[in-house]
Amino acid sequence: MTHSGELTPKFHPELTPPLEELEAQERRLVFRRFTYEDAWALGSLLVEMARERQAPVAVDIHRAGQQLFHAALPGSTPDNDAWIDRKRRVVERYGSASYLVGARFRAKGTTFEDSSRLDPDAYAAHGGSFPINVEGVGVVGTVTVSGLPQLQDHKFVVEALERFLEKDS
Repeated sequence: MTHSGELTPKFHPELTPPLEELEAQERRLVFRRFTYEDAWALGSLLVEMARERQAPVAVDIHRAGQQLFHAALPGSTPDNDAWIDRKRRVVERYGSASYLVGARFRAKGTTFEDSSRLDPDAYAAHGGSFPINVEGVGVVGTVTVSGLPQLQDHKFVVEALERFLEKDS
């Protein structure tokens, strides 16, 4: 049974980044502002990166409950949109990257599915959704990718945010 590469693989501890590294990513990847134009530029960067890698992903950017960007690349499926929604809800609820939320549960010796008390049909603490955090404001939205194994989805979004924020500084 597969869900477009989104099932939780059996992670070896050395492959999973430590919580400190994941938390540092969130502290580092902060926007000065986040406009409609920023959503378009970031979404376009993600699409460009996905095309270069022939990654079969869907990309989504939300701000304040509004979808500002969405693209589905060749090889992605409607299932990816369902995963995007589930991962995005985790970020909106916890204010942290979906992968980090799942990692925090795993660090406690449990899983998000077993311990969060949230409907797994509505929430997925799988990698690929990252908070859009604006300096002095807080989390205002999400940027989400679905279609690769969850750690790759997470790293893909982080790489795009690093590139985008580097240009913006």
